[in-house]
Amino acid sequence: MATLKSSFKSTSESLVLGLATKDGKLVIESGASTIATKSLITILEDLGATGQREEIVKVPAPAGTSARLIIFTGLGDAASGSRYPHEVLRRAAGAATRALSGKKSADFALPHTTAVELSAIAEGIGLGSYSFIEHRGASKAEQKAPLASAIIISKLAENADVKAALKHATVVSKYVNIVRDLVNTPANHLSPVKFVTKMKALTTSLGVKVEVLDEKALKSKGYGGIYSVGQGSANPPRLLHISYSPPKAKKRYAFVGKGITFDTGGYALKPAAGMDAMKTDMAGAASIIAAALAIAELKIPISINAYACMAENMISDNATRPGDVITTLSGKTVEVLNPDAEGRLVMADGLTRAIADGKKAGGLDGLIDVATLTGAQVVALGIRTSGLMTNNDGFSKEFLAAAETTGELYWPMPLPDELRATLDTPVADIANVGDKSGGMLVAGVFLREFVEPGVPWLHVDIAGPSYVDKTPFGYNAIGATGVTVRTLVALAESAASQG
Repeated sequence: MATLKSSFKSTSESLVLGLATKDGKLVIESGASTIATKSLITILEDLGATGQREEIVKVPAPAGTSARLIIFTGLGDAASGSRYPHEVLRRAAGAATRALSGKKSADFALPHTTAVELSAIAEGIGLGSYSFIEHRGASKAEQKAPLASAIIISKLAENADVKAALKHATVVSKYVNIVRDLVNTPANHLSPVKFVTKMKALTTSLGVKVEVLDEKALKSKGYGGIYSVGQGSANPPRLLHISYSPPKAKKRYAFVGKGITFDTGGYALKPAAGMDAMKTDMAGAASIIAAALAIAELKIPISINAYACMAENMISDNATRPGDVITTLSGKTVEVLNPDAEGRLVMADGLTRAIADGKKAGGLDGLIDVATLTGAQVVALGIRTSGLMTNNDGFSKEFLAAAETTGELYWPMPLPDELRATLDTPVADIANVGDKSGGMLVAGVFLREFVEPGVPWLHVDIAGPSYVDKTPFGYNAIGATGVTVRTLVALAESAASQG
């Protein structure tokens, strides 16, 4: 990830400027840069530049400037007073950073007037400078290294607000990129045990407590959901619990994440085409642990308990069969009609544990689960918008307000009571699948069965937005996105600011 700094002067060989349109004409948004821009407009027009968002145009810098190359990044319609939405700045900076692969440093002169806007630019740079080449062999040397360092040219004095903005962007980008690394890692390099080992290594000096339940503890303590999913694999399941309890915490949240390190579908075997993408089925677990660690590193006065429900869904003589009945941690029995609907089984145990711990601590102000849960989410909302389901509209509004500041997209979806009847079964308390129609909602209704009344709860289905498989955009390259980390951190910050 690029090292971030702010400065009053431009010294790098590459300079990033914004490009917008107003009344059909190009407008260069040069921020705090003193570079002359009039002569550049003609060049840009001749090149057919449009100024559309995320457009990238590279031109040689005019004589007399320290830069040798100028990168114009599209901002769309020119904003009044050059006050662009944070996500526009974030994506513009990210797109330019991706275009600067192979460069050691660059100066970013994008419009901003506040520390928050500066932070958005810095975040875009931090996220845009990500690459994943760990498993390249002979071709690794051929890959262009991501931009190593960036200076944001700014008129803002380097006061406490600016320093905090840069630190925030650095920390949040770091943990998003950690999630990206984990989700991009092939399953033969990331078992549940290896996931836990990697995440534990990140907790040093953060002031958090770590608890790990192995397969023996999961079985003996009644975690039937997690254990039943993982019992068919040579790689045993785990529950990772990270606890951050700062003094005078203003609120108490619990995060639960689906951590299926690979999902074959079990005895409801998935088609071969596309099964390789099932290495990403642990994105929810990676995101909630990373968010908790980011909150701890930023010392936000909010108590967080994060639970990663880890298993590998494989086929063997020990694997759960269609029609098997399991007993979850809650005591409720589940008929497993479809072993490929395994995520909701591990999440049921995680939700039960989170609520029980919350009770012991005096109650929860909010419970959030994050999961790549259903293909139906992709059908309904596509690959950039996550589904959001809740039993508490007030809590949902708080979450969506936080998301507004991050640019991550969520859409509220209902939990129709009539869908509960489709999960009825004559042999257990509940079946793990119901109607195929509205599959995302059915999964949410199933999870709601494991949430006690009165606990504010959000279910976030990130099946599509967790991964970019075709066309990179903004600060996202092809691969994992780390979605929800930034919103979970923003929610904690918002809660802390309310006094």
